[in-house]
Amino acid sequence: MRIIPAIDIIDGKCVRLTKGDYTTKKIYNENPLEIAKQFEGAGINYLHVVDLDGAKASHIVNYKVLENIASKTNLKIDFGGGLKSDEDLKIAFNSGAHQITGGSIAVKNPELFETWIVKFGAEHIILGADCNNEKIAISGWQEESSLEVLPFIEDYQTKGIKYVICTDISKDGMLEGPSFELYKRILNNNSSFDNENALKLIASGGISKFDELPKLQELGCEGVIIGKAIYENRISLKELENFIINK
Repeated sequence: MRIIPAIDIIDGKCVRLTKGDYTTKKIYNENPLEIAKQFEGAGINYLHVVDLDGAKASHIVNYKVLENIASKTNLKIDFGGGLKSDEDLKIAFNSGAHQITGGSIAVKNPELFETWIVKFGAEHIILGADCNNEKIAISGWQEESSLEVLPFIEDYQTKGIKYVICTDISKDGMLEGPSFELYKRILNNNSSFDNENALKLIASGGISKFDELPKLQELGCEGVIIGKAIYENRISLKELENFIINK
């Protein structure tokens, strides 16, 4: 299971929100590159970067931060937040993104999102399946759709999606533990697909302590995104480094 720390960006700074609420913004570092280098120094190879300004503006905003991190570290970055057009994707990939995550676009303009899967390849496109009460949420989590999370993921699997980030918004930033039951059901629902098309599920939201990581690995999660638990010193970089070495 891949360890993927999160850096959320507002005004070029590293912040965290609670349940996606912009009024709960807490700045952890003025310089995201500094944080990224700390992660890399702990043997971490992956990074999840969210352009929160972009999510609000519905187009990429903080690509210079992405470019800075990508050019000055060897981290493989997945980048999301406000990616709504071919031009946004072009900027993201040209700025150094290894993968991009599309959430709202997959709901509001599925035809365009499906062309991205074909054009850029399933290895480079991640489906963002963020949900509240198991209903897909969009527009920086400010809007709830009528789509149920399990059929939503399954439908996109039939269209070639392999990577899915699923965040239970009710857990996000709460430091109360992730949605083990939801992830278990998503992965069990995946049993009808062969190995080649098997889901690579990335758990996100609510990670609060190190002990939860082996449990997510046991469930079959391909990766886990960790944010506030690192910034609030609930999980140390040393623990993550040991997990990576020993897994």
